[in-house]
Amino acid sequence: MNRQTLSVSQSPRDPAFVQDPYAFYAEMHRASPVFFWEDYGMWCVAGYDQVNGLLRDRKLGRENRWGAPLNPVEGRGHLADFDRIESGSLLEREPPAHTRLRTLVNRAFVSRSVERLRPRIRKLAGELVDALPAHRSCDLLPAFATPIPLTVICELLGVPVERGSDLLNWSHAMCEMYVPHRGLETEQRANRASAEFAAFLTGHIEAHRHNGANDLLSALIAVRDIGEKLSDDELISTCVLLLNAGHEATVHQTGNAVNTILEQGGDPRRFFATPELAAATIEEALRYDAPLHMFTRYAYEPVDLGPVTLKPGEQVALLLGAANRDPSAFDAPHEFRPGRTDQKNVSFGAGLHFCIGAPLARLELQESLAVLFERLPALRLDRPARYRDSYHFHGLESLMASPGTSVQNTA
Repeated sequence: MNRQTLSVSQSPRDPAFVQDPYAFYAEMHRASPVFFWEDYGMWCVAGYDQVNGLLRDRKLGRENRWGAPLNPVEGRGHLADFDRIESGSLLEREPPAHTRLRTLVNRAFVSRSVERLRPRIRKLAGELVDALPAHRSCDLLPAFATPIPLTVICELLGVPVERGSDLLNWSHAMCEMYVPHRGLETEQRANRASAEFAAFLTGHIEAHRHNGANDLLSALIAVRDIGEKLSDDELISTCVLLLNAGHEATVHQTGNAVNTILEQGGDPRRFFATPELAAATIEEALRYDAPLHMFTRYAYEPVDLGPVTLKPGEQVALLLGAANRDPSAFDAPHEFRPGRTDQKNVSFGAGLHFCIGAPLARLELQESLAVLFERLPALRLDRPARYRDSYHFHGLESLMASPGTSVQNTA
């Protein structure tokens, strides 16, 4: 079989696809879980077992060992600040650099147990519910979904929460680099955001170094300053990655999960009646409607995908959202079933690049949604939620809802 026989044209910006990519995934599961996506110009894998295996396969990696692909008109000079941050990012490196960076970040991160944040997250969620309008509709994305992960990651890193709007703007601009068919204006905006983000962090790190704070940034600075080879550029890249990843995907997943749970009807509190039920509900929400649908890898040597063999230097797209709905891996994959015995989603990836923030994201989702539905069991959508045109990220444009009757906060 060749590219011609397995070639598929499906615009990721087609309105029907934006609102329901799962219909396309289901068709590819039936036709060919390995296919050449013309709109991206790369081979894609949709089957669960293969995606899970390729995420762990050391013949593939994130690091582009052949140099950044050039824009044939503009080159990449206008992306110098963006590329500087990307080049030092844990997400874009492979061993031995990845091993060193991840070990250093893990050391700082693990030293402050994520579990201790549970009361803070619950308290913050309660305050945000209290602040929701009692008798009218509001958008839960800015009012509830965004402040929790943004506040938590800012507090963890010792970054002023009042700079949150700047961090959001920089993060959104940088993440637009991963949207297909981006234009020059998008790239210039991402580069400006990268420069401003780096300048802010440089000044903040210098001011932070001697203040004796007990936070993640202080731990990362200490790692750098005691000679363990975390360079200035790596420190800034790590902070940018943690700040961006620490809220972007969790905001999307919070909105997706609230939408999914409300679509089930009935009393939403049944999904959060115990900590065990809450954990199972969040895990199924991650499988059912994940916030990240595509993760790419480069082939470092020939990789057999079945119908085709990747050549070194070729990219492959691993479709996480499709893998999570694979009927060969999940019973009734299009049904929302918390506690399913075949729960094994790949929403956080797998292998060396498994999401370092997964425990924190799970905790934030469990606690925030439990509080939301405990306090607002009559919460209802005012109109069907619509997804943003931002593939391969998968999140809502807005989540307009009315609270109904709230339950008194006794915390």
